[in-house]
Amino acid sequence: MDKLSRMTQLVFEDPFAGIAIVEGDRQWFKSKQGLPIEDTTRERSFCGHAINGEEAFVIEDAALDPRFAQNALVLEDPHVRFYAGYPVKGPGGHNVGTLCIMDNLPREFTEDDRETLRDLDENVEKELKSNSKGKSKKKVVEAPPD
Repeated sequence: MDKLSRMTQLVFEDPFAGIAIVEGDRQWFKSKQGLPIEDTTRERSFCGHAINGEEAFVIEDAALDPRFAQNALVLEDPHVRFYAGYPVKGPGGHNVGTLCIMDNLPREFTEDDRETLRDLDENVEKELKSNSKGKSKKKVVEAPPD
């Protein structure tokens, strides 16, 4: 997974990229590049919103978005201003997390960018599926301890 998050960071030239898993009221990073946080509450996370859709979830300037303007991730380290995340489906076909990029500067996200993020996301899903083959009744994605 680290190769995929690294590739995503390089393609979009953002300081932060990650593969987040959202479970219950918690989000944690299975892989991350440049992010100073390991996990957060689902309520506080951008990915907690992105996982509810089927397409890219994009916030071009979090400081101007009423859902996130007072969020600690915007006001404090890592000072997120831009976020784009694409839902990652697990082997069962349900959204389990996101492939996401973040920046501490606002920016536009074009249709080509959305398509590229989707293409990269498909690789994350393939990796999850290949990791699940041969694992009987085990969780494909295991959360680190709290």
